[in-house]
Amino acid sequence: MNEILNKNDVKTREEYENFVSNHINGNFMQSLCWTGVKKDWNYEAVISRDKNGTIKGTALVLIRLIPFLGCSFLYSPHGPVCDYRDTETLKDIFAGIELIRKKYRGYELRVDPCITENDKIEIEVLRNLGFEFNENAPELTTIQARNNYILRINGRSSDEIFESFHKKWRYNIRVASRKGVECKVCGTECLDDFYMLMEETGKRDGFCIRSKEYFRRMLESLGEHCRLYMCYYNGEPLSGAVATQYAGKTCYVYGASTAQHRNVMPNYLMQWNMICWAVENGCSIYDFQGIPFYKNENHPNYGVYRFKQGFNGEVLTYAGEFVKKYSGFNSGIIEKIGILSRRFLHVSPAGLLDMCRRHK
Repeated sequence: MNEILNKNDVKTREEYENFVSNHINGNFMQSLCWTGVKKDWNYEAVISRDKNGTIKGTALVLIRLIPFLGCSFLYSPHGPVCDYRDTETLKDIFAGIELIRKKYRGYELRVDPCITENDKIEIEVLRNLGFEFNENAPELTTIQARNNYILRINGRSSDEIFESFHKKWRYNIRVASRKGVECKVCGTECLDDFYMLMEETGKRDGFCIRSKEYFRRMLESLGEHCRLYMCYYNGEPLSGAVATQYAGKTCYVYGASTAQHRNVMPNYLMQWNMICWAVENGCSIYDFQGIPFYKNENHPNYGVYRFKQGFNGEVLTYAGEFVKKYSGFNSGIIEKIGILSRRFLHVSPAGLLDMCRRHK
């Protein structure tokens, strides 16, 4: 049986959070804390219980109102959270989401569960539940990166993991320490330093960046599940990263650095410190996150993959997105707007909505 989360029920919220944070398929973007980060989205959450009232599956659904069209886009980031071979639980969860869709006049539902491209049984289950699936979605066309680089910790000590790195990476970590680079966990007091690095990185590498307030909300809303790491050299900020730790996974979500003083190797030391955080708290995975275009050695992004590869992890390719379109007309219009906004305004569709809201 399913229920829609009562947002004012503290006990049920705690029960939901306890389930998601301890489930193998849990993810920080399925935490209720994540709703404090996505302040421009509404949200609802579905809980599926067994006959004894024990939670067996959940789904946090973010809801984005589309101005002028009077409809909404529904998205469950890396959700639902359950056993993806448990068809009955999935049916129950999606029955609950259907009630939400009707309430908000959803034109499309999109989910990207934590299953890989090789999980054929799970993919077929979702297809049989009425979802469209493009198994060969091109890079950067999905909301979350399909290709990630992960380091499986599997109970190893920090010394064992360090010794598994490529020797040049071990050397560079030691160089940073010898040169006096200081890597420390910071709070919002260092956001100005981090954002300065983020602006430089975005300009240098040609990508749009989140607002400073977005990063502030991550640190404040996720609380103990989120850290800002900063590397300083003679008091000068050289690199920074926002990392999360939730449901047994530590994720390197955002990173930035200056082109100055690269010879003191701050990025290597920073990654090592975040990996140590994962080990200290018994995580099973350290997720370096996206490596788009990693197969193309001539692509400008290939260096990202080469850097992460030196930590001796592995490529993990998610299946991608599963979509239900309830209004082909609205889906078509919004898809075209998205293409045009990226091509001519260099912003995402969500960014375009933010611009419209600010200028109302």
